[in-house]
Amino acid sequence: MTRKDTGTPGRLPGSKPGNEPGSNPGSKSASKPTSKRGTSAPEDVESFLAELDHPLKPQVLALRSIILGADPSITEGIKWNAPSFRTSEWFATMRLNAKGGMQVILHFGAKKNEITKTSVVIPDPEGLLEWLAKDRAVVKFLGVDDVAAKSQAFTRIIREWIRHVS
Repeated sequence: MTRKDTGTPGRLPGSKPGNEPGSNPGSKSASKPTSKRGTSAPEDVESFLAELDHPLKPQVLALRSIILGADPSITEGIKWNAPSFRTSEWFATMRLNAKGGMQVILHFGAKKNEITKTSVVIPDPEGLLEWLAKDRAVVKFLGVDDVAAKSQAFTRIIREWIRHVS
C-alpha cells in the first residue's frame, strides 16, 4: 500500500510505522485534520482516493459507492487514515491493510454508548457480519466480484446499522 506521492512503500505521507491505512481505527495520530463537523472536506476524500495506489482500490471505490448510496444522510471523510463514513456519528471505516481482501469495520461511534453494554440485533440472513464486540462488527470482501455479490445484503446492513447510530 502506497500513495503515489511517497517513495516509502507501505505507508502514507506523514504516517508512522504501524499507522498504515486502517491499521488502528482507535489511533488519533492516524487521523487527518477535520472540519468543524469532524469530517474531512469532500475534496480531501477525493484527493486521498485519487492518490491511493493500492491493489484493492477497485474494491475501495465500489464499497464507497455502496455505502454512500445506501442513504442520503451518509457523509464521508478520512478518519484513522482510511475512508470512513458517518451520519450523526462515525459508523464505518475501511480497513485497507486487511489480509486476504478488503474489510469494512462497522461500529456505533467513537464514544461508549448504550449499545456498548447491551448490543443490538442487526438482521443478517446472509451472514456477512462477523461480530468483534457488542458494538462492532466486520464485513469481509475477497474481491470486486465478492463486493458485487454482497452489495444488496451489505446495503441492507448499512441501512439497518445507521438506524442505531446515535
